Amino acid sequence: MTRRAIIVFGMVGLLGGLMAPAAYGKADAITETVQGVTETFADANPCTGDTGDVTVTYNGIFHFTIDPNEGEHFTGTQTGTFLFQPDDPEAETVTGKFTVWFGGNITGNNAGFWVTNLIRGSGSEGSRFVFNLNEQFHFSNGELQVEFSLGDCH
Repeated sequence: MTRRAIIVFGMVGLLGGLMAPAAYGKADAITETVQGVTETFADANPCTGDTGDVTVTYNGIFHFTIDPNEGEHFTGTQTGTFLFQPDDPEAETVTGKFTVWFGGNITGNNAGFWVTNLIRGSGSEGSRFVFNLNEQFHFSNGELQVEFSLGDCH
C-alpha cells in the first residue's frame, strides 16, 4: 500500500464518521471504535511500484474533540491485515500486517496533520519487506508552511 492509500482510507474513515456530528455542535468529544472493517481499493506496492488492488481488514479507534475555542483535534489508529493483488499476473501477490496512526489539529487559521505507518509484508515468491512512513503537513492562513515526508522500504 502506498502512503496515499493509507492516508486516504484513514482520513476518510475518521472525518466521514466523526466530523459531521461535531461540526453541528452536537458533541464536544467523540470516540468511535470499529472492528473488522474491510475495504478494497486500487493502489501500488510501495516497494516495487507494481499496481493492483489492495484489500485491508482492520480494527481502529478514532477520537475527535472540539475545544472551547472551537479548535478541532483528532487522532486515529488502525491495525490489521492486507492483501495486495497485482494487475500483472507475473508480479508477486503480497500479504501482511499494518498499523497506521494519524492525527491533526485545526485552530483558527492554522492546521497540522501527522501520519505514521508500519507495513510488514511477505510475497508469494518468498520476498519480505518492511515499509515505514512518517509525514507531517502544517498550514498557516491556508498556505503550506511545512511538508515533511520520510518513507523507507527495506
